[in-house]
Amino acid sequence: MRRAVCPGSFDPIHKGHIEIIARATRLFDEVVVAVSTNYSKQYRFEESERIEMARQTLSSIAGITVRPMGDGLLADFCRDVGADAIIKGLRNSTDFQYEAPMATMNRHLTGVETVFLIADSHYAHISSSLLKEVAALGGDVSDYVPRAVIQRFES
Repeated sequence: MRRAVCPGSFDPIHKGHIEIIARATRLFDEVVVAVSTNYSKQYRFEESERIEMARQTLSSIAGITVRPMGDGLLADFCRDVGADAIIKGLRNSTDFQYEAPMATMNRHLTGVETVFLIADSHYAHISSSLLKEVAALGGDVSDYVPRAVIQRFES
């Protein structure tokens, strides 16, 4: 079985994430969506909410498991779950410049490869940070986030 990990804070999960994860399921037997917490970030949603939104949103796509990444290195998490690869979506060259050194380090640490998938042009301009800001100011983000996220923004 070929397993990949798609890591992220998913604060919140959006349709750009979903598009990358769904495409990854065509390349791997299982995609583990690893919800991470970066303690230097300010989160809108608690980890448990982010996991629940991801599970609700991705439940109709076969081959996906959602779980917390926990503390520690992504490379170690990948080794622990038996992953062959890390999936990363790229929106632009800035994303590549940020992700490439981490991909090299992860391969050096545990041998896990990183597979870059280019974002669909419909979602290349969105980020969780942008969506949180627009929603907080009363803007309509419903074209870019799943129902589970809209419900939490409204509560």
